[in-house]
Amino acid sequence: MTFEVSAYLQQQALRWQAGARPAVVVEVLASKGSVPRGAGTRMLVAADEVVGTIGGGHLELKAIADARQAITAGRTSVQVQHITLGPSLGQCCGGVLDLAFTPLNQAHPGAWPPEPPLFTLQLYGAGHVGRAIVRLLAALPCRVFWIDQREAEFPADAALPPHIEIVCVEPVQAEVAAAPPGAFYLVLTHSHDLDMALTAAILQRDDIGWFGLIGSLTKRARFENRLRQRGVAETKLLQMMCPIGLPGIKGKQPELIAMAVVAQLLQLTSSPG
Repeated sequence: MTFEVSAYLQQQALRWQAGARPAVVVEVLASKGSVPRGAGTRMLVAADEVVGTIGGGHLELKAIADARQAITAGRTSVQVQHITLGPSLGQCCGGVLDLAFTPLNQAHPGAWPPEPPLFTLQLYGAGHVGRAIVRLLAALPCRVFWIDQREAEFPADAALPPHIEIVCVEPVQAEVAAAPPGAFYLVLTHSHDLDMALTAAILQRDDIGWFGLIGSLTKRARFENRLRQRGVAETKLLQMMCPIGLPGIKGKQPELIAMAVVAQLLQLTSSPG
C-alpha cells in the first residue's frame, strides 16, 4: 500500500523549496516483509531540522545522518540504498527496503499524493479547549472547519496548516447544513444557549458520523429534557456524546480534555466497520 504524504510535510517541503533551503527528501521507494513504514513514506531532512518519519530507530538515525552528509557534500544526484533490516541496524523487523535520497531542489512536492483525511470535523468554539484540540489536530490527516462567531477568539498569530480552516460567521448554527455526509461535529462554545441551538441543528441531520458536546452528565440530562420537549426522538438523543473524551483520561485542564477528545476521534476512525 502506498503511504500518501501528510499535508504538513508537503507544506513544509514547498516552503523550504521556495526559500532555497538545502535539504534532502528521504523516501521509501519499495519494501518487502516487516518494515517500519511502507513505500511512499517520506521524510524531509535539513541540517538542523527533520520533518516526518520513516519509522524511527537506527534506520531513521542512519538515514538522517546520510542525508545530512549529502547536504554537506553538496550532492546533486539521487542516491538509492538497498537496506536489509536486522541486527546490524539494531532493528528486529527483518524486512528489506529501498531508500531514495533526493535533493529537495530536484523533488516535486507539489505532485506528492495527499493523504486522505481520517475524518471531516466541524469544531464549534475557539476557547481554550478548542485551541488545544486544534493544536493536536494540526499534525493529523483530517479536515477541520474551526467555527466561531467571535473573530477575536481565534489566535491572531496562528500558523495553521491548510487542512484547518477558520470560519467566522453568525449565526454559527447555519454552518451545520454545510457539513458533508458522515462529518463529525464537536460543540464546545462559550454559551449553553448556543450549544443547544447547535445540538438541535446537528440532530436534525440523518447522516451524522459522530457528535460530541462538551459538558457534564447534568448538562446532558438538561439538554435531553429540552430536546424531548422539542420532539427530538430518543434514537437521535443517543447520537449525542456528552461528556466527551476517551474514558480514563482524567482532569479538566484544556490540554487534557483535548488529548482525551482527539484520542476518542482516532479510536472512532480506527474501529472496524
